[in-house]
Amino acid sequence: MADFLSQFQNFGLLSAIDILVVAVVFYQFYMLIKRTRAVQLVKGVMVLLVVYLLARYFQLKTISWLLDKILQMFVFAIPVVFQPELRKALEQLGRGSFFTRHPLVPGADNLEQVVEELVRCTQVLSKNRIGALIVVERKTGVQDFVETGIKIDGVVSSEFLVNIFIPNTPLHDGAVIVRQDRVAAAGCFLPLSANPNIQKELGTRHRAALGLTEITDALAIVVSEETGAISVGIDGALTRFMDDKMLRELLLRELEIKSSSLSIIPFWRR
Repeated sequence: MADFLSQFQNFGLLSAIDILVVAVVFYQFYMLIKRTRAVQLVKGVMVLLVVYLLARYFQLKTISWLLDKILQMFVFAIPVVFQPELRKALEQLGRGSFFTRHPLVPGADNLEQVVEELVRCTQVLSKNRIGALIVVERKTGVQDFVETGIKIDGVVSSEFLVNIFIPNTPLHDGAVIVRQDRVAAAGCFLPLSANPNIQKELGTRHRAALGLTEITDALAIVVSEETGAISVGIDGALTRFMDDKMLRELLLRELEIKSSSLSIIPFWRR
């Protein structure tokens, strides 16, 4: 107690500045990786660290030794795993934009309206045989893929989305990414699934939808240009030939929106 009081008495202006600078750096780095898959990696490292400390506390020697070796390995693995984020941070530092104020994230109060706009949009696209790929971000960030397209940050509306996918327009070729109640970007490139069991008649849009949902928890809506069929990719599986009612209830359920009129109906994964 006496040691703590003596250290507290020595706490001065320089110590406060030191703590503040470190806090700002950590905050800026967190905001940099907030909407990327790197967040999940950080959470995994934190879980291992907590387990390691518990193992040391309860003197579990084998587990402690094993986790100690793993954490030592992470010292060399971190620069490789977080290479894109570290590179981006250094680039922003060089441009003087690292210590910037981050805008507030739009709220999710009107997600039910977003679902209605998505359903209306897909119905129009399906009727007119216009191909489309719409990604809805959930817990796992997809900022890595937002960076591959044209950033928009516009309000979600069916008319806006339909106009994006009109053939021969600048942004029609690629995916639209929806983040909460905003269109984050359009013309985005997604990874294609390498699953050999995918049906041969499925095109690039369907493979891109599966590829993204295999590595994230995002939800991907696909409208076929050839048939107008509406499909939804979730967790690496594709639900095909959906009507407006099925699509609406699936979106409400998967986005965890509470609704008194929501009734669960079965759907087939094909």
